Amino acid sequence: MGTLAAGAIVTVLDPQYPPQRQQIYLQVYKPKALISIRKATEESGPLAPLVQKCIDDELAIKIKIPDLRFTNDGELTAGEDSADIFANVKEKAPTPPVVLIGPDSNCTLSFTSGTQGLTKGVLGRHYSLAKYFPWMAERFGLSSESVFACLSGIAHDPIQRDIMTPLALGASLILPAKEDIQHVRLSELMRKWSPTTTHPTPAMGQILVGGATAQFPSLRQVFLVGDVLTTRDCRSLSQLSPACTIINMYGTTETSRAVSYFEVTSAQEDPTALDSLGDSIPAGWGMKGVQRGWRDLYPRCWSCQTDPEKNKEKFIDNWFVDNKKWVEADKANDKGEPWREYYKGPRDRLYVTGDLGEYRPDGAIRGFRIELNEIDANLGGSPLIQDCKTLVRRDRNEEPTLVSYIVPEIAEWKRWLETRGPQDIDEEGVEMGPCTVYLKRFRRIQAEVRDHLKSRLQAHSVPSIYIVLQKLPLNPNGKVDSPSLPFPDASLMTEDASEEDLKSWESLSETEKTIATQWSTLIPGLNAKMVRPDSSFFDCGHSLLAQQLLLNIRKELRVDVTIVDSLRSGQAVTVDHSNDTVYSDSLDELTNTLDAKYQSAGPDALSPSNGATFFLTGATGFLGAYLAKDILDRKNTKLIACIRGAKDLKFAKERLVRSLKSYGLWQDSWAERISCVIGDLSKPRLGLDDASWKHVADTADAFIHNAAYVHWIARYEQMMGPNVLSTIDAMKLCNEGKPKLFSFVSSTSTVDTDYYINLSDAQTATGRGAVLESDDLLPNRTGLSTGYGQTKWVSEQLVREAGRRGLRGAIVRPGYILGSRNSSVSNTDDWIVCLLKGCCQLGARPRIINSVNAVPVDHVARVVVASTLNPLPGMNVVHVTAHPCLRMNELLSALSYYGYEVPEVDYDIWKSQLEEFVSAGAVEKDQEQNALMPLFHMATANLPSTTRAPELDDRNAVAVLRADADRWTDIDDSAGDGISCEDIGRYLRYLVEIKFMAAPTGRGRKLPEIDTSIAEAQAQWGVGGRGGAS
Repeated sequence: MGTLAAGAIVTVLDPQYPPQRQQIYLQVYKPKALISIRKATEESGPLAPLVQKCIDDELAIKIKIPDLRFTNDGELTAGEDSADIFANVKEKAPTPPVVLIGPDSNCTLSFTSGTQGLTKGVLGRHYSLAKYFPWMAERFGLSSESVFACLSGIAHDPIQRDIMTPLALGASLILPAKEDIQHVRLSELMRKWSPTTTHPTPAMGQILVGGATAQFPSLRQVFLVGDVLTTRDCRSLSQLSPACTIINMYGTTETSRAVSYFEVTSAQEDPTALDSLGDSIPAGWGMKGVQRGWRDLYPRCWSCQTDPEKNKEKFIDNWFVDNKKWVEADKANDKGEPWREYYKGPRDRLYVTGDLGEYRPDGAIRGFRIELNEIDANLGGSPLIQDCKTLVRRDRNEEPTLVSYIVPEIAEWKRWLETRGPQDIDEEGVEMGPCTVYLKRFRRIQAEVRDHLKSRLQAHSVPSIYIVLQKLPLNPNGKVDSPSLPFPDASLMTEDASEEDLKSWESLSETEKTIATQWSTLIPGLNAKMVRPDSSFFDCGHSLLAQQLLLNIRKELRVDVTIVDSLRSGQAVTVDHSNDTVYSDSLDELTNTLDAKYQSAGPDALSPSNGATFFLTGATGFLGAYLAKDILDRKNTKLIACIRGAKDLKFAKERLVRSLKSYGLWQDSWAERISCVIGDLSKPRLGLDDASWKHVADTADAFIHNAAYVHWIARYEQMMGPNVLSTIDAMKLCNEGKPKLFSFVSSTSTVDTDYYINLSDAQTATGRGAVLESDDLLPNRTGLSTGYGQTKWVSEQLVREAGRRGLRGAIVRPGYILGSRNSSVSNTDDWIVCLLKGCCQLGARPRIINSVNAVPVDHVARVVVASTLNPLPGMNVVHVTAHPCLRMNELLSALSYYGYEVPEVDYDIWKSQLEEFVSAGAVEKDQEQNALMPLFHMATANLPSTTRAPELDDRNAVAVLRADADRWTDIDDSAGDGISCEDIGRYLRYLVEIKFMAAPTGRGRKLPEIDTSIAEAQAQWGVGGRGGAS
């Protein structure tokens, strides 16, 4: 307060910060005066030598006030050796200093917390510091009668929110002793001192409620700021203080104060207030006069949400010390007041915080977008977890790894052990920096937590490493100190095998021991002797490591084993060659679940004049986006899209629109013709609620079932729910409400067996033609090698049976779906695209002469929609066949044609090069992984043989496309479509523009021109590929 009264700038050098950071602070703000507080020295010791050296050698200190302290009667004194350096100036205390300041004069210097490793200094102004006090008092009922509890350290932000607020209001302030800021004790202190208001961070709020039983009914307002606030913590707080209103606030160090808020009514007033808020509390609305804005990751599109009272005020009231990124309007007219010199007049400032809002792609693991807050929210749902934090860390091989740091709920842990029998282990833990890590005591809790997450998250979002801590480290601002979270070396995390483990180890065969040992070489911290016959490699590893594992097993055991063999059993200790009739055996049982009779819809009632309403699954995927375009390009059509994982219908529609914009397809005129429902194919009834189910049943005229779980190594049992059972439910929906035409998007994977390849060769050689669309595919009850192909085969048989019972529509079988004919937009997860890039990375391409049934996505979408609106009688198959059909070597030769240095080599040589890459293990930091790694098993499984495919007849496709031209489009596409060398060039140009591939550097033709705005759209809207919306 004395510093502010003197018109100077105040900042705090918190002794809890590491010496290196204290040094950085001093070097940035170069103070002229230094005040040392006795209590801080008593508690934390003298300044570190590094800090003291910086003060002595680098700073020009004019004034030092050592040993500042309060006497028992409240008098302020300072000085060493009992001397009081204020003795000669105390008579000046009643007279205010003659200092001229204004609203824009600086008063505080704060530093960002550095939770991501980088800290920045921010100058605050008097205007910013005091701006919201009157409004907050009015809005939240604060007054001089309020009693504030300061639950954070006093460095930086807490000075401004926890201390200045009660001072400005004339309220009371309670500062707990350091030893009271811990679980259980803090809640007891709150009950003892009866504060009415507090303003902690969410992390400090977790300390307040963690393990607490003491209620503190006096609390009326809790303002939380600084991190994501979960509803779980809010519920805990409401139980301990039912009368308190919870206000989630958002701000940055750069704004001096929080600038937006979301109010949660007290449990006493509304016990259900938290029920509709999901896992986290929203950021809410701007403070009075504040305009909140957000933008996508690229600065081309801004959205704003403003306070309804006023929309031309400040986004931000500060600027950086080291880089003054602010825009100043004209200075106000000088009216003669002296302080006008320190006032720049009213103006708007816009500060880009860098914080992620609605969509939080905090990390990416192996190409999948990871929602870290979603993981933490589900971890927090386990009664065994008191606190948690999930991060993406790099291991010693620079492999990105999901790591969850968990603090156990000890009381619940002991109850859990009592119900299961094992004894608790007495372990003091290992000190790693500021953390105490338990390496052995909570071994069982890790397996329990992993199973807990498996039932709630997709497999790629389940962390592979769990580190149990005594408590999460906090920085002085009360936030979780992420850089201080330890990442122990694998050798430390490796556990000793128990007696039970050793008995299991002895029961294994030598082959099984060899495989288990191979596991331990790839999975950090795994003791091979702890691997059981029923252990799953994928609890700790992932499919890319599995590729390397199986390559090592092939070399060690000299057996030809594929990743599919391993995945069929779910236990990678044994190589399972179980029979491949599981999928066909399930068909008879599933057929009994079909309705006895299905409604038959006629296509004649649907026309451009009468209109048609489509229900579409998988609308945000690659093919789904083009299906939506083909539907909406037609006259008088409407679309109901099923969107997975959306929190509400508005969010669902935004996701669909964003996907269409990403592919360059969106037209504003479609907005009123699109609606959405929220669903999930892995759940019964497509995951639709009753109202949505009835709405679709009563409204839709046609159903295109396009969505599927696509995975080339997952087994049939894993994929049956989203791929097969969803098809049964989709047809059940067609049988309720209005009769509907039904189209099922299948795949030529259902035909890819030796039987049909041989049949095709024989029929083509005798001039009898290719495999007919009318073939029932019953010979493929065995022989299909991928779980995906098996699910499509079973689904096709079920759809055919429903057709015999009355359902009308089509089964559409496309092959490879490549980029758009019009825009060249391509799917970067496509096998052919990965092969093109992988060949460039290896510097070679394999010689394979098989034909490739590849068709542009636009044409595939046209065939699907045409088959839906113009079905042949009954339920028929429609093949999407390439015209012309390139051979694989012709397709890959386009790389050399356009200047990529990839000579053609024999397949065995190419395969050896790829295996050498995999054998080398993890890539170096910043080195790009080979695009073929996720498909390594396919690339090395005798491609010349596995890429053989039968020739397919497509007379039904010709018929429906001609009918579509007559009834709907006036455009005859019955001649079909295919891929040319120039098309490959355009796809390559697109992949270069989006930086998926490097530009060619060798001699060759120039890549064809394309509209580069589509690449900008992809960057702006940020969807597509596995990480995109689906």
